Amino acid sequence: MSGRARLTLCAYAATLMAAGALIPLVRPSSWILTAAFLLAVQSGVGALTRRVPLARPLTIAAQAVVTLLALTLVFVREQAVLGLLPGPQAFLGFATLFDAGVADVTRYASPAPATDGIRLMLVTGVLVIGLLVDTLAVTFRVAAPAGLPLLALYSVAAGLTGGGASRLWFLLAATGYLLLLLAEGRDRLSQWGRVFGGVQQPGRAGALESGGTASAPTRTGRRIGVAAMGLALVVPMALPALSGGLLGGAGQGEGQGNGRGGTISAVNPLVSLQDNLNQPEDREVLSYRTTTRDTSDMYLRLVALDQFDGTSWKSSVRKVQDVPRELPGPEGLGDAVDRTGVTANFVASPSYEQKWLPMPYPATRVEIGGRWRYEPAGRMLVGDDKQTTRGVRYTVSSLKVRPTARQLSDAPPAPNGLRREYTKVPAALPPEVATKAREITRGAGNPYEQAVALQDWFARDGGFRYDTEVASGTGVQAISRFLKQKEGFCVHFSFSMAAMARTLGIPARVAVGFTPGTPQPDGRITVGIRDAHAWPELYFEGVGWTRFEPTPTRGTTPAYTRSDVPTGESSGPAEPQESEAAVPSAAPSSSDGCTPQLRRQGECGTEDQAGAVAASDDGMPPLQMALIGLGVAVVLTLPFLPMLWRKRVRAGRLGSAGRAPEDVAARALAAWQEIVDTAWDYGITPDESLTLRRAAARIVRLGHLQGDPADAVHRVARSLEEVLYAPAPRPATAPADEVGVVRTGLAALATRPEHYRALLAPRSSVRVIWAVSARWAAFATRVSTRRDDLLDRWTAAGRRLLRPSRQRG
Repeated sequence: MSGRARLTLCAYAATLMAAGALIPLVRPSSWILTAAFLLAVQSGVGALTRRVPLARPLTIAAQAVVTLLALTLVFVREQAVLGLLPGPQAFLGFATLFDAGVADVTRYASPAPATDGIRLMLVTGVLVIGLLVDTLAVTFRVAAPAGLPLLALYSVAAGLTGGGASRLWFLLAATGYLLLLLAEGRDRLSQWGRVFGGVQQPGRAGALESGGTASAPTRTGRRIGVAAMGLALVVPMALPALSGGLLGGAGQGEGQGNGRGGTISAVNPLVSLQDNLNQPEDREVLSYRTTTRDTSDMYLRLVALDQFDGTSWKSSVRKVQDVPRELPGPEGLGDAVDRTGVTANFVASPSYEQKWLPMPYPATRVEIGGRWRYEPAGRMLVGDDKQTTRGVRYTVSSLKVRPTARQLSDAPPAPNGLRREYTKVPAALPPEVATKAREITRGAGNPYEQAVALQDWFARDGGFRYDTEVASGTGVQAISRFLKQKEGFCVHFSFSMAAMARTLGIPARVAVGFTPGTPQPDGRITVGIRDAHAWPELYFEGVGWTRFEPTPTRGTTPAYTRSDVPTGESSGPAEPQESEAAVPSAAPSSSDGCTPQLRRQGECGTEDQAGAVAASDDGMPPLQMALIGLGVAVVLTLPFLPMLWRKRVRAGRLGSAGRAPEDVAARALAAWQEIVDTAWDYGITPDESLTLRRAAARIVRLGHLQGDPADAVHRVARSLEEVLYAPAPRPATAPADEVGVVRTGLAALATRPEHYRALLAPRSSVRVIWAVSARWAAFATRVSTRRDDLLDRWTAAGRRLLRPSRQRG
C-alpha cells in the first residue's frame, strides 16, 4: 500500500473515531452510518484525484463538490435539479433544515431525537472536519495540524454531553490521531529509503540493516504520544467531576470519606428538568411494585433544595454517613398524625444514570447494594465512588402520612433554628414578591391557611398557564418575570411558592423528583423521564415537611388541602377518594383547550375524552427501518467476519475433489495450505523457509501431536512432495479427511481460550489484508503503467505534429 493510500485510510479512521463522541448525543445513532458512507466517498474522491494527479486546490474543490452533491442527494433530493444538482430550491431546503436543526438542538436534551435537521448538522459537521483532516494530512502531508479539527469535533461533543464525553470516546479519538501521526511518520521515512529504519550492525562501522527496530526519534515520538494519552485519561480521574444537571445525568454530590466525616454537595437540577419534560418520547427511568393501592401521593423524591441565594435554589453542603439499617424518624412528625407503612420494590432502567436515589418520602428503611451514603437533613441517598442508579434494584419502606386540615391548622411554631435556616430570603428579592404574598393570604388565620391560599392561587385562581417552553430560571429576576407573565412549568411554580412562603415566615424548601408514574396492566408502575417534577415542601411542627402542589395540570392536589379551611368548629379530615386517586394527573378542562405543547406531554387526557386529540404515530419509515436493520446487522456481523472468512476458505480448499488427474496437485496443495493455516490459528506460525518434511515435523512437534493427527500431517506432506516432484504421482486419498484429523488433534490439545481464539479470531485471517494489499499494489502498478503509456503516446503524437513544421521552417 502506498504512503498516500495509508494516510487517506488513517485520516478517514481518525475522523470517524473522533466523530464517535457525537453518538451519545442523538438517538437513534444510525446517522453515523450515513456520515461514514459519505465520508468514504469524499476520501475516495480525494484519493482518485491525487492519483491523476490534479493540483492541490483542484483536489480540494473536487472533494467539496462531490460532498455537496452527496448531501443534496441524501437530504434535499426533492428540491434538487434531477434529484442531484443543487439549485436555489435545494439551498433553500438546506437553510430550512439547518434552522430546524438549530431549533431542535436548543429544545431537546441529549440524547435528542434524530430529526432531519439534527442529522444534517451532524453529517455536515463530520464531512467538513473530514475534508479539513484529509486536506492537511494527505493533500498537504502535514498531519500534526490535522489534530486541531479533530479536537474541535471532540470538544463539541464533550461540551454538549452532560458531564463531558466518555473516556472511551476520548481514547478512540486520541488513538485515531496517533495512528494518523504514525502513518505520516512512516511515509516521511519511506521517502528517505529503508536505511533509516535499520540498526547499526556490530562490527561494521556505518553499516545499517534494513528492517530493524525503529529509530530513536520514532520511538521517542511514540512514547510521548502514549504518555500524553495516558495522562489525559488518568488526570481527569483524579480531579473533581464537573457533571451536568441532576436529572439529566449523573449529577454531582460525591460522598467522601467514611462514617460522618464525608460531605455532600449537590448541583442545581432545575435546568435539566426542563429538558426532560420536553423530550419527544417518554423514556422509562424506573418501575416499581408497591403494597398500597392508592399511589397518587407517592411522589419519588430525589433531593431537597433548601438554599436560596437570589440566583438559584440549591442543596446545602452537609455531612453524610453510612446508610443505617433503620432510618431515623421523620423530623417534626408527631404521634397523633395518622400514618401507614408502605413497601415498594424498585428497578431502575439501565439507561437511567444519576447519583441520587428516587424514594418515597419519608423513607424509613432502604435495602440496596452498592456504595450509597445517607444525608439525614434531607433524608436522601447519594451514590459514592461512581455509584449510580444505572440498573439498580432496591426496596424502600416508607410512611404514607395523612395529616388532617385541623392538625395542620393547629400546628405550633417551628423551632427557632429550623425557622432561621428555612425562612432566609436574599436581599435582592423584589419587595413586590412579599407584597403579593401578603395580598394573596389576606384573611388567612394561620400558616396552614396561608399555604393553602398560595397553592390555590398558583394552581387555580391566579390565571397561570402551564408551559414547558418558557425559559427556565430560579433567580429573583425569574420570579418577578414569572409573576408578571404567569407562564411557566413546575420549576417556576415550586420556587415561587417556596419563596413567598418564606417571606411569610413559613419554613419552605423545593423538592425535585418524579410524580408517581403510570400503572400498568401487570401491576407495575412505570415512571418516565417526563414524570420529572418539582414541588414545594413546607414545614409544620407535629407533621413535619409537607408536600404542596401549586403546578396546574401536574401531579395531584394533597387531600389535606382540598377541604374547606377550618374555622372555629372542628371539621372532619379530608380523605382521599378512590376515583380521584386513580388518576395521577388532572387533564385540562375543555374550556382551556389542548395546546400542541400540552398534547406532546400527554396532559390532554385519554383519547376518548371530549376534545382529546388522538396521537398520530405511523411508525418508523420503512427505509429508515431497513437502514437501521442493515446497520445493526453489520455491527453484529463484524466480530464474526474473520471466522466466516476462515470457514469459506476452508470450504473452498476442501469442498471439491476434482474430476481430472490435473486436479491432484491442486488438491494436495490446498490440503497442505489448510493444515498450515490451521496450525497457525492455534499459534504455530508458518515458516516458509523449511522443506515440506521439516515443516511437517515442526507442526507435529510444536503442536504436540501424536498418533493419527501426526501421521495425517506427514501423509499430506508426502502427498504434496509426490505431486510436485515425482514423475508419476499417485492420487492423494481423501485430503479433506486428513485435514479434519489434524484439526481435531490440534483442538483437543488446545485450552478453551486458545480454541475460541482459533475459532473467532483466526490468526491466518491476516492473509486477507495481504491479498488486498497485493491487489491494490497490482492495480496501482497497472494504472501507473497505463498512465505512462498514455503520456508516451501523447508525447510521440506531439513530436509527429511538430516535425513537419520544422521541416518547412
